[in-house]
Amino acid sequence: MAINDWPEGERPREKLAQRGAAALSDAELLAIFLRTGVTGKSAVDLARDLIARFGSLTAMFAASQQAFCEIHGMGPAKYVQLQAVLEMARRALKEEMHTGNALTSPRAVREYLQLLLRGKAHEVFMAIFLDAQHRVIAAEELFQGTLTQASVYPREVVKRALHHNAAAVILAHNHPSGVAEASQADRLLTDALKQALSLVEVRTLDHFIVADAACLSFAERGLI
Repeated sequence: MAINDWPEGERPREKLAQRGAAALSDAELLAIFLRTGVTGKSAVDLARDLIARFGSLTAMFAASQQAFCEIHGMGPAKYVQLQAVLEMARRALKEEMHTGNALTSPRAVREYLQLLLRGKAHEVFMAIFLDAQHRVIAAEELFQGTLTQASVYPREVVKRALHHNAAAVILAHNHPSGVAEASQADRLLTDALKQALSLVEVRTLDHFIVADAACLSFAERGLI
């Protein structure tokens, strides 16, 4: 059955207009982006197939153009549009971070980090540098690969903090394994960075670990 034949209150566009975006499922939101389905499938059916094919919205956003375009009904134009939507979301959250206090408005920081780091196939370590009022000065990706105390160099983090004249930092890295839990290596690394930064009077406010479906905060867990 075509979406136009559905009851009006169940059509994704009308449902969003009446009840807000939060009321829609992942497939319904994606269907609004897709706009049309393919022969024998509505846009919602196609959206469900896409999510099932990649396993999650996060994995779909992270998919290569080749993998995305292998799906019947998808092509380079849709892939480019999808990446543009994702980048706009990142930039909107980055703007929100820059205009507010990172401690009193932590949602934007958390969501920005999740959009930036979720779905990456390799580990990435980054830092958000803040001024004395905890406003964002800059966010930088600093290291890639297997992150250990030996591969993330405290002196380089300190150098970047001094470059930005930062008063505080928020650290973050991802776990491609999908498990948002702090390992012993993560704790040792955090302690080493906190100690190095304190020598130049830069406070370490938090360290986030981002996984596919979760985001752990060291500060919330009392680990920092």
